[in-house]
Amino acid sequence: MPAFRYTVSDVMTHTAVAIGREASYKEIVELMDQWKVSAVPVLEGEGRVVGVVSEADLLPKEEFRRDDPVLPDQLEEASKAGGVLAEELMSSPAVTVHPDATLAEAARIVARKHVKRLPVVNGVGMLEGVVGRSDLLKVFLRPDEEIGEEIGEEFRDSVLAGLAPPVHLQASVKEGVVTLRGSLRDRALVPLMARAVRAVEGVVDVRMELEGQPTGAS
Repeated sequence: MPAFRYTVSDVMTHTAVAIGREASYKEIVELMDQWKVSAVPVLEGEGRVVGVVSEADLLPKEEFRRDDPVLPDQLEEASKAGGVLAEELMSSPAVTVHPDATLAEAARIVARKHVKRLPVVNGVGMLEGVVGRSDLLKVFLRPDEEIGEEIGEEFRDSVLAGLAPPVHLQASVKEGVVTLRGSLRDRALVPLMARAVRAVEGVVDVRMELEGQPTGAS
């Protein structure tokens, strides 16, 4: 049986705070303060996501309060300084993610797009929830015992169990760091073993102590 893989739907917030196109600037600020969020999706119709208003979209009103000259690379930001409604302030199209995306996929989107929160949408763009940076870190709250059990199952059920020469390893987990001890005659298998362990959600790092000689798996 393959190891369980977490998806966005496992960690996202299902009850998402959202606004419509006509939401006012002050209403958006008050909503963010009330719910302690850094961004809110903008919806139209029955719940289709058409954009996102983030703190970054709201700050130009303060940044460009004075009539100082605007530099060429500030034109896009400055244009939002006069916005009073969500449809004038929002970033569109919204950067979104699907509920069946892996946590790694969601983390890559967050990093590459420089956002803190992602609306989670279904196949037709309807809002199902929101996933933030803190949600993506929830897998690192898994107990060490649970991680160790999954690693044991992974080794028993994976192709590694049928490799020759035989693999005789024991895994211990402390604070998410996995240490593999035992005998492994073919050192060429080390990267394969490390990759299999790192694929388990919640693993912080992998260390190997083979035949009495510590071997770094990084």
